[in-house]
Amino acid sequence: MDKNFNPNLISISNGNYFALPYSVQDSKLVLISVPWDVTTSYKAGSSKAPDKILEASEQIDLYDIDFGDIYEMGIGTLPFNDEILELNKTMRSNAESVISFLADGGDLSCSTLARSSIVRKLKRVNESCEFVNTYVFDSVISHINDNKLIGLIGGDHSTPYGLIKALATKHNSFGILHIDAHADLRVAFEDFTFSHASIMYNVINDIPEVNALVQVGIRDFCSDELQIINSNDKITTFFDNELKRRDFCGDRWTDIVDEIISKLPQKVYVSFDIDGLESSNCPNTGTPVPGGLTYPQATYLITKLAGSGKQIIGFDVNEVGYSDNSDWDANVGSRLIYKLCCATLFNNSALSEVY
Repeated sequence: MDKNFNPNLISISNGNYFALPYSVQDSKLVLISVPWDVTTSYKAGSSKAPDKILEASEQIDLYDIDFGDIYEMGIGTLPFNDEILELNKTMRSNAESVISFLADGGDLSCSTLARSSIVRKLKRVNESCEFVNTYVFDSVISHINDNKLIGLIGGDHSTPYGLIKALATKHNSFGILHIDAHADLRVAFEDFTFSHASIMYNVINDIPEVNALVQVGIRDFCSDELQIINSNDKITTFFDNELKRRDFCGDRWTDIVDEIISKLPQKVYVSFDIDGLESSNCPNTGTPVPGGLTYPQATYLITKLAGSGKQIIGFDVNEVGYSDNSDWDANVGSRLIYKLCCATLFNNSALSEVY
């Protein structure tokens, strides 16, 4: 740590989120960036989010109203991997060809020259997504085994799969608090095995250590996803329309939050898709949807989870949008990430004192 660091002075860029002076070795919590949005089905751009969030994060005052100077436990940043970003550019072009083919009524089961070309591109995309999953897993596993906490910054919502899989090697049972506009329970959406729209389906079906999925703010889903929700006893979904109805009828948000937390097991991973917030907070996200949580509602949920006695074992924030004309998305995203960092550090510190 830089002994000359003064949190009350202007931040000096150093390649770390929030311009913090901590190395990965000196940190209790480590952040990994995954600039990947290959399978985005509507508007791409979240691959550029980590860079924009890094820049925006330097403007954040480090004292947190809920957790004080908890950052002093150390928040480190793994180096950005430019290879992932370059691969993203190539594979995004391949994915767009597949998406266009399907949107034009193309049938992947037809034996045609066009199909052969599309199938090759689809295969490349799926292989590249597996490569990213492996990269994330390999990047974090040693830090997890060293008892460091991990936060992931996407990229689209496919990016945390490798982190969740790595956490499953250390924690034999945990749940996921999933804040999102979308259920993300589609099966290989657009034939992409690791689609951003399939992350929770893949996690629930591929990682048996995940024993509960509690979804909050869901308001955009298909009938197949609803059938999965209704038939899988691991899944509890707080649909946005029901949350709004309860609010209109006078239910207190603090009581609803208690109910949400009660559905979670002792160990909790937080997966936060930025479009779980009202679209005014994320106007350039890939698939914005009207409705959603206010920013204070979301941070209240995170803060209350931190003090609930349940353990936060890691988190991700993804789908932060990009615009050449506005830094608003990155500003909101960076502040949400900082709140999750502080909450996770506080939570694990408090639990260590109890036990």
